[in-house]
Amino acid sequence: MKRLLLYVGILAVIMGCRPAQQEKPADFQLPAIEDIAMYQVNPRVFAPQNSLNAVADRIDSIRALGVNVMWVMPIYPIGIEKGKNSPYCIRDYKAIAPEFGTIEDFKHLAQVCHEHGMGIILDWVANHTAWDHPWVKDHPDWYTHDEKTDTIIHPRPWDWFDVADLNYDNKDMRKAMIDAMKFWIVEVGIDGFRCDVADGVPADFWKDAIDQLRSAAGNRKIVMLAEGKRSDNFTVGGFDMNYGWDYKDELVKVFKGDPASDLFKADKAEYDSLPDNKVKLRFTTNHDHATEVEPCVQFTNDRGAMAAYVASVFPHGGALIYGSQEVGYPEPINFFKYVPVDWTAKPEIYTEYKDLISLYNDHPALRKGALTTYPAADVLVFEKTDVAERFLVLVNVRNEKKTADIPQTLVGKKSIDVMSSEETQLDNTIELQPFQYLIFKI
Repeated sequence: MKRLLLYVGILAVIMGCRPAQQEKPADFQLPAIEDIAMYQVNPRVFAPQNSLNAVADRIDSIRALGVNVMWVMPIYPIGIEKGKNSPYCIRDYKAIAPEFGTIEDFKHLAQVCHEHGMGIILDWVANHTAWDHPWVKDHPDWYTHDEKTDTIIHPRPWDWFDVADLNYDNKDMRKAMIDAMKFWIVEVGIDGFRCDVADGVPADFWKDAIDQLRSAAGNRKIVMLAEGKRSDNFTVGGFDMNYGWDYKDELVKVFKGDPASDLFKADKAEYDSLPDNKVKLRFTTNHDHATEVEPCVQFTNDRGAMAAYVASVFPHGGALIYGSQEVGYPEPINFFKYVPVDWTAKPEIYTEYKDLISLYNDHPALRKGALTTYPAADVLVFEKTDVAERFLVLVNVRNEKKTADIPQTLVGKKSIDVMSSEETQLDNTIELQPFQYLIFKI
């Protein structure tokens, strides 16, 4: 008995010295796909070193925006051979670059996200690797070769000379890729992936990968976002969301002078190709677009950026905020290097995004209700309704005053301006200031 008690005591000490497992709080649940409000983290705007901890330190401010899923850009070791310091040039799929921190730092970030009721997904680059990834030497047949020279090539038709193109005809490479993805789901406990250049990878691979990832996750839900716009992302691959690239392109054209009603055509074209319960990610900027111009410049000024955001996320949901736009960062952000962001700048912009996402979360009709459109040239006018609520949204897409016609079915009705809480009676027309938007609850 003494020996047994001694053994139990020693075992207890050993177990007590082990680090706690990264487990989600019992009450954590990944939101339904149509209820996601996503926040994209570029670690290189948070700190020059140990940026994963810097992101964790800002978790309260991020969560307060109302977002419920964090997407973290690639944090893996970056290739040096032919490299440009791009985080999308990956040298090891199961490690973290010292620039960003350690695996324990990332597990800590995942834990604080879950403690704050947020899911966390990682960027995954399945289309290519760095030239100094071990696979290049150990498994050259895992890569695409030039037919004439039999040498590994970069991805075509792009000019991405810093990366080597993977060969999806190779079954062993596919297995290794899925194994690496499982590591982050099973060992680290993330909630899914945003898959880079998803259209460059065969849909049947995505089906195999996603089926196995969902199985490995057990009773946990995961979310899979494709950076792409192929319909087979959904019909074959099994993704939950993909990119609203066409809508974003049309958004820019409309704010430069095209008819506002063209956005309804773009929205319909994107959603006509979607199966039920799938979602397009809508945005006014992301890491790719921010390398060229930030939204406060792309849409003329801060007011234009906010009007564009309303025009982007309320017709069909799928809201994204790119970390830095909530403080109206005015310059391009090159994600190949550290770019400091002043998180105290323009608190009024932060508050406005917070208020808009609060409306998005609190009123299901606004993010996923039925859409009724009223085509016009200069003001985007639409209704969002469900069984419980009805809203009228108007967005002036011009940097000058414009008058909008109120739908005849709503003329004379009492309504509440949800941004100001003021009650009003709708007249035949309403004047909007430059880039002003109005959201009325009928």
